[in-house]
Amino acid sequence: MADLWSYFKTLFRQAKSSTPAHPLVHELIVRSPQEKADYAQWRETLVFQRMKQWVRDQYGLFCTQPEDVSEPLQFLDTAPNLGFALYFHQTGYTAREATHFLDYLKEQVLHMDYRVQVSDLRTYERPNWVETVQRHYLKPRPVICTDQKLRQRFGNITIDLLLRDEAPYLLRFRATAYRDHLFQEPESFAQLMRELFPGTTA
Repeated sequence: MADLWSYFKTLFRQAKSSTPAHPLVHELIVRSPQEKADYAQWRETLVFQRMKQWVRDQYGLFCTQPEDVSEPLQFLDTAPNLGFALYFHQTGYTAREATHFLDYLKEQVLHMDYRVQVSDLRTYERPNWVETVQRHYLKPRPVICTDQKLRQRFGNITIDLLLRDEAPYLLRFRATAYRDHLFQEPESFAQLMRELFPGTTA
């Protein structure tokens, strides 16, 4: 009993002192067969189709009337950084739907000739909540082009989902291009959005 109490005291102490750099939990993301099956089922739902259409529509507004973009979404098109932020806490989407959307984005990036560098999860204590970050970090596969420069597509891509007390709070998609003479110029934000969300016309 004394050993068990000592274990819990140590665990609580570690939780209180945990930080993003020194999380209480840090592990690789490995989806179970059940999670993969649930993801495949979610891909067939109307909820997923509506989510994609909403992002496509908001990106169209960003290109033509940026002041009208819905508050939960923010887009960034400032080289060498491209991407968007989706504030899930301002929507009605669940943790399940947010996690599946995170994995959908990773899947789309893999189709762009990228590879996963790391997929991990970190959990740490904040003053008023427990924060968990699920992250996919991807890099372009090295391809030497006719000008003897490396193709970088959109640069390195980080997709992370922040949850507060297990509720989805924020998803960030960030593409950061290399600024180096060894690499070709990155492709455009418009092209990135077309490949992430097929059917995007902006």
